[in-house]
Amino acid sequence: MSVLKSIPLFILAGFCEIGGGYLIWIWLKEGKSVWYGVIGGIILALYGVVATFQTQNFARVYATYGGVFIVMSLLWSMKFDNYSPDKYDIIGALIALLGVAIIYYAPRN
Repeated sequence: MSVLKSIPLFILAGFCEIGGGYLIWIWLKEGKSVWYGVIGGIILALYGVVATFQTQNFARVYATYGGVFIVMSLLWSMKFDNYSPDKYDIIGALIALLGVAIIYYAPRN
């Protein structure tokens, strides 16, 4: 699968995983309605479906999602929790992206 086709799937899955998890988080931690948890659970289930649209094997797909989620969780926290990443957060996220690019996109025989 080309980079241009796989990256949007990684981003969509990231929104499902982080968004669903965030809804459950605020349901349980901030006392929101149970519907936040229910909707969050449904969105988390969609994450599992979106992941199957990738063409690589399970190990590479989920390893790559891990790195993408690191970056997306920092961005999500900046938007919704007023979090300001420090230079070590940014360096770590860039290293994670480099690692997942090698895992997922390196040419293999």
